[in-house]
Amino acid sequence: MFLRLFYIDLLRKSKSKPTNMKTKFILFSTIFSLMFSLSFAQKKDDSASIISGKVRISKYHSREDLDAMKKGELLTLYIERIEVIVNILPNIAFATKPGVTMETLGIPETKENKKALEENKEASDDYFESTIEFQKKILPYSDTNDLIAAILFYEETLKALHTYNEFKD
Repeated sequence: MFLRLFYIDLLRKSKSKPTNMKTKFILFSTIFSLMFSLSFAQKKDDSASIISGKVRISKYHSREDLDAMKKGELLTLYIERIEVIVNILPNIAFATKPGVTMETLGIPETKENKKALEENKEASDDYFESTIEFQKKILPYSDTNDLIAAILFYEETLKALHTYNEFKD
């Protein structure tokens, strides 16, 4: 939008001063080229995060909280917890929080290692998508009490991640 206004302003002013039109055109072209190149610039120094995607839940629930919910709400909670677990547990030996990269772990950022990380992320995404597709079709038939038990189990598993570093010592 800024460029369009700038260009219109140039056209308006250029009618009154034809000698400056060439200078303004060069200036406009330079600014446009700079903005275009910056928009497509890639950050080569940025290392990909080992854990990506949703890695937190907004609230842990008690049995009473879950008993008061409708089955549709329980299904949503169940799927959210699966997403967090799928994003964290397979990579627990590396990290339990997002932001940890190969660089911070001291893993060489070779072409092969980057490709392996990308393939792992794609496989994780594919697994999660197929699991959720299955869960959305079949999970509504589950017993509400079993669904609540599973949510509580997943939440306890996620709480245990906060104490994971204690096992390293």
